[in-house]
Formats: sequence, structure tokens, C-alpha cells
Amino acid sequence: MSTPRRSASWFGAYGRAGMTARSWVKNQGYSDEVFDGRPVIGIGTTWSELAPCNAHQQRIAESVKRGVWQAGGFPLEFPNMALGETLMRPTTMLYRNLLAMQAEETIRANPLDGLVLLSGCDKTTPGLLMAASSVDLPAVMLTGGPMLNGKYRGTDIGSGTAVWQAEADLVAGRIDQEECYFIEGCMSRSNGHCMTMGTASTMACVVEALGMQLPYAASWPAVDARRYATAQQTGQRIVEMVSEDLKPSDILTREAFRNAIRANAAIGGSTNAVVHLIAIAKRVGVELTVDDFDLDTREVPTLVNLQPSGKFLMEDFCYAGGLPAVLKELGGLVEREAITVNGKTMGENIADAEVHDREVITSFDEPFQAVGTGTAVLRGSLAPGGAVIKQSAASPRLLVHRGTAMVFEDVDEYYAVCKDDDLDVDENTVLVVRNAGPKGYPGMPEVANVPVPKKVQDAGFDDIVRISDGRMSGTAYGTVVLHVTPEAAAGGPLAFVRTGDTISIDVPNRRLDLEVPDEELQRRRAEWKDPDNPYERGWQRLYYDHVLQASDGADLDFLVGKSGSYVPRDGH
Repeated sequence: MSTPRRSASWFGAYGRAGMTARSWVKNQGYSDEVFDGRPVIGIGTTWSELAPCNAHQQRIAESVKRGVWQAGGFPLEFPNMALGETLMRPTTMLYRNLLAMQAEETIRANPLDGLVLLSGCDKTTPGLLMAASSVDLPAVMLTGGPMLNGKYRGTDIGSGTAVWQAEADLVAGRIDQEECYFIEGCMSRSNGHCMTMGTASTMACVVEALGMQLPYAASWPAVDARRYATAQQTGQRIVEMVSEDLKPSDILTREAFRNAIRANAAIGGSTNAVVHLIAIAKRVGVELTVDDFDLDTREVPTLVNLQPSGKFLMEDFCYAGGLPAVLKELGGLVEREAITVNGKTMGENIADAEVHDREVITSFDEPFQAVGTGTAVLRGSLAPGGAVIKQSAASPRLLVHRGTAMVFEDVDEYYAVCKDDDLDVDENTVLVVRNAGPKGYPGMPEVANVPVPKKVQDAGFDDIVRISDGRMSGTAYGTVVLHVTPEAAAGGPLAFVRTGDTISIDVPNRRLDLEVPDEELQRRRAEWKDPDNPYERGWQRLYYDHVLQASDGADLDFLVGKSGSYVPRDGH
């Protein structure tokens, strides 16, 4: 005798409880057949006009529903908190954990047997996957797809990356504000998330590499008909997964995370994947540390020639073969036995993949960038808990560097002076922007990639070393050391750096050091006072008190792990 589906506790219940559940759903026009015991599939959307990257999800959801109906399921769409990086302030990272908590509780509290998770903009993907991992119902993710390539004065331009380029040109006086307005329209010309290899595209690829998204789903453009065909296939597949009881905990193994880490290195992916993958791993109980992102990628070259590290964009990546082609090119570095949401192994999924454009996806033997150009993890007296740098987007001349620190208490303090011609800065200066970590901002915003000072640009240098406990957009570039742990607001050494101190960075040897005598550092530490929680109420107060450091995924301490998909007590 088969076990009744979870939804039967609602729709198959006797008496008042069953009548209540069925009758109120019937007011939407559903007939009795939908309550015959078929699997109820929740389609968790992050649609909102306040999240432009996700604004087309309603149409994607309709395609998913079509697939669910075809496979004999009952689809019910529900909303989740929409996190639009471009509009939300101070940062969507402040709310990733809130999305994860809200979605987890919504899923557990409702009559759902399986899940399709619709995401797009940066934090919606990890937030929903964290939630699904903690509930552990059968689930498959479908990201919304990238925008079409931007077109500007005869060239392709990428969302995000073009913003940082235009900002630098604006600071240097090479363009004016009117030209910025023109660039905006050229850059964002269709539905979808950033078409550079920023965090949204990175997380789409990473989720596919984890096995939680159907093959090729990461790269179909948002407006491509194949995006909607994939949505329909996703709806069909989740019904089968419910029957197979294939859950996130079956898919998100150590091998799956290793595939994701190596894929991130091969595509030149965002450093933000480090924080998100650690948070997801902690939800399913997989041991994953920041050092794994260094150790597991030592043999991985950068194969994908995409902005911000390279030339091309996600539309080109799609036509060149997408993520399966990259994974196949990695050969023995891929954990081929890892199971995926389509029920096949990763090896089976990539067996027939082909590269159609070697300019976009290079070969392992002749890579776009050499082995070891992925994310590097630095440690030393300035970052005892670790810091990260995206080597593929950094300047080779600065990967070993020793310079004088110029310290800013926050990003606003830097922006107030970055255009000054008399700023005491040159190409050897090390800019330090602190109080941008999980507690310090709060939320760990993407502010670490501050523009190079105008004085340095005027001298002919377009990059200098920047160090911060914050993050940077995956669309950004430059020699920027990120996620310095412990952060300044938590009493890490970054809090004790002073302008004029010497800082050395040695990426090949994975070192980041503050060259200050121990006794002086101890004296400064003794003078430092642990800040009180500055927030009186609400989410920010809760977040400040419970957020973990970047090296632990910046989740809330009480959200680590999972509670499962138990059926809540009937309150009627």
C-alpha cells in the first residue's frame, strides 16, 4: 500500500478540515478531479515589478503549470519575497535570509508535495534553494534566463559591467551624464537578468552544476522560446520526482558541490557564489568551507570568455554550448556519478554536449585563462578567517603587491573624496573600505569595487588594489580583495588598519598581511569597542544579532540546518 501524499492531510482529510481546504480552493474554479490524490506542485515565484530581472516570471509560471497538468499534477502558484538587486536598498543580501525563511515556512505550512522554484536576480536563487533544502521536499529550480546582448555604438555591452565602465569614464570626465542615459537603454533591452557572468548568471550555472536545474536551463535567454519549453519540461519532471521521492538531500551531496565549485571557476563566475554555496551546504549538512573554493579549483582553468573577465555575453555562451559543454570540457574534474533532478547522472547529462564556438568556450588544453585563475582564498594577519579575490578579473601586475593603506570607514566617505585631484593617492596605494560586512552595513553590500580615484586614472592607471569586508557585483572587475573575515564590525583586524600602514598581498602564496607589529596591533585592539546593535526593531535588529560571517555563508545562526517537511497540526 502506497504512502498517502503529504497534500492528502489537507485535501483528503475527513470532515471540517477537508471541507475547508477543498471548498476554498474551489472558489478559483477548480473541479473535484484535482483533489483525487494527484501530487500538488507548488510553483514558488519571486515575480515583482520591483525586481526587474524577475518581471517575466508570470509567463514562465504558466509554462510550468502546463507541464504539471500534462504529467497529472495539480499546480498552485505562490509568491515569495522578490529581491531586485537594482532597486532594493541597502542591498538584497540583507534580505536573502528573510526570503529563505519566508519561503521555507510558506512551503511547510501548505499542502505541497513538490516544488518548482522560479528565480532570477542574484539572491532569489540561493534564497529559494536554501529554503527548499531546509524543507527537503522534491524540488527543481528554474532560473529566468539572461537578457539579450546589449548593443551600443556597434559593440556588445553587458549589463552591470557597462555600468562600472561608464562610472569610471564619468569620474574621469570622458563621458557626460547624457551619454550615460543613452548607454542605459542600449544595455537593458529585453526581459531577463544580467547577461554578463555576474552573480545572477553565475548562480544559474552553479545551480545547474549542482544538479538542481535541467541541463541547458541556465543559459537560454529569457525571451527565447526554449526557455518556456524548458519550463514546461520542468513542470512535467517535478511530478515524476514526487513519485520517485527525489529530494534536494539526495542531489546536494559533497560531489555536487565540488561540481559547482569547479564550474564556477571554469566560467569565471562571481565570488558571491562562495557565500551562497556555503549557506546552501549548511542547510543540507554538507561540510563546505571557504578553503574548498581554492583547493577544488587549483587544477581548473578559466574556459569561458565572458564579461567581466572577457569579451562575450550569456547569449553567446548559450549558442556556444552552454554549461554542459563547459562541464564536458573539464573531463575528469567533473564528478560524473552525481545525480541530478532529471534522474540522470551528471555524466549522462553532458555526454553528448558540444562546443560550437571556441572563442566563447575554449578548450581545456588551450584555455581562455590558465589553470588557477579562479577564486583564490587569502589568509594572513589581515584576514585570519579568509578573504577572496577573483583572479580572472584582477590585474596580473597587482597579484603580488605591497603598498600604503588609505582607510575609509565606509563607502560614502570614499565617494566624497574620490574625485579630488589633491587626494594623497597613487597607483601603489591600497584602498581599504571597511564596515561593509554582514554586520557593518548591514547586509554585506556590493560596494567593495569602488572606482579607481580620478587622480590615479588621470595618471594612466585603471586599477589599484582595493580591500573590503564587503562584496562586489559579479559583473564587476579589478584587483579587489573581498569578504575579509572577521569583518571590521565584528572586531576583525580590518578594524585596526590605519592610513599609512603597509599592506602586502601575495595571491600566488595566498597571503594578505597587515605589516604592523603585534604589540601595536594589540594596543589598537584594546582601544576598540564592540558596537552595540544600532537597530531598535524589525528584521535589521534580528539580522544584526544572528548573522554569521561571510566564511560561514552569512546565514542566520538559527537557520542553519533543516526542519524537514512535517505536516503542521490542523488548527481548525
